[in-house]
Amino acid sequence: MLTLNVASFAKRVVYNAAKTYSTQLIRGQGYFKLKPVIALTITDFEMFDNDQEVISHFVFKEKKRLFDYVDPEIELIFIELPKFNKQLDELETLTDKWIYFMKNAPSLEIVPSTMETVSEIQQAFAIANETNLNPEELADLEEREMFILDQQGVLLKGIEKGIAQGREQGIAEGREEGREEGREEGLALGMREKALEIARASVQY
Repeated sequence: MLTLNVASFAKRVVYNAAKTYSTQLIRGQGYFKLKPVIALTITDFEMFDNDQEVISHFVFKEKKRLFDYVDPEIELIFIELPKFNKQLDELETLTDKWIYFMKNAPSLEIVPSTMETVSEIQQAFAIANETNLNPEELADLEEREMFILDQQGVLLKGIEKGIAQGREQGIAEGREEGREEGREEGLALGMREKALEIARASVQY
């Protein structure tokens, strides 16, 4: 589960899925031994701003006619928690219950009655309680998140500064190039005038 939308996160998801798929085989094994990979990514931020569906499922398809690839071996599934707004009395499916649990687990003191029949959620709740962070650990996590945000800010500031310096350098180089062209034109003009003077003197002589 990701809490921060870090730089190149989308590329990282594809890379991890492809790496998991490609490292299944050892030297000499046939491709038939490869097993499909489903990369499930749960985000605590909105990843696809132009879509309001909670779950997005990506597979290999033909670009225009949209039929499936012969062996759709890699699938990417995203669950965006901020887009899930159902309340307890609105939960209908097992998926709804799991997403509600993942989004609200930090604030749950007991498993809601509507989820008591799902033993896996009961187990997940017990594990969450065992691994509950103490105040010091929470503070450390917040510091880490702030550090990531600060680094993103430094990176953006560096990019902006680099663009500004490049623009200034381009202007300066343009001016220098203009001065150099002016010197060359002046020299050429001077040489032409000198040649004319020599020619006139020769004619008079």
